[in-house]
Amino acid sequence: MPKKKEKIQQLLDLARRTGVLHTRDLKPLGLPSVYLGRLCAKGLLAKTSRGIYIVPGGKETIHLGLMHAAKAIPKGVVCLLSALRFHEIGTQAPHEVWIAISNRAAQPHVDYPKVRIVRFSGKALTEGVEEHVIDGVRVKVYNPAKTVADCFKYRNKIGLDVALEALRDVHRKRTCSNDAIWNYAKICRVAEVIRPYMEATS
Repeated sequence: MPKKKEKIQQLLDLARRTGVLHTRDLKPLGLPSVYLGRLCAKGLLAKTSRGIYIVPGGKETIHLGLMHAAKAIPKGVVCLLSALRFHEIGTQAPHEVWIAISNRAAQPHVDYPKVRIVRFSGKALTEGVEEHVIDGVRVKVYNPAKTVADCFKYRNKIGLDVALEALRDVHRKRTCSNDAIWNYAKICRVAEVIRPYMEATS
């Protein structure tokens, strides 16, 4: 019994440290998922989405939505407007988390946070992925250069003005090189689209 209590305490410590738990976090501790329900009944945890739990009144961070999304969609990659926000590029402040998944993946069901799913394939999905650890949670995000290329690829969805702002901002801050942007532009098949704008900012 003491060992089980110790594992439950470890689970609560993990929740307080990271701000978010997923049912899969119980497996390394050897605890069945029924304990999450019991902890919720005691008010020690609160369920926010399918398989996602937080500590009531716990800490809020600007990236909490990304952490929740990473737990709910572990193979997804933060992209487009959410990646811009993460890298502090431009002025976008999305009210949903933009996540890229494989075009062959099943549609994820996430109650919280609100997510916008974009389907990528091939190298457009796998290249330019960075892994960041936010309060103990591993979050995959496209790097700045790949994000700029993605913005041009999805300019009809997010607006050409957003893509141009991102390009100007990374150039002004020297966040990434033109060579890197050009490489991802070719992968995303928008090299000819982005070329005149890159020449204008050079």
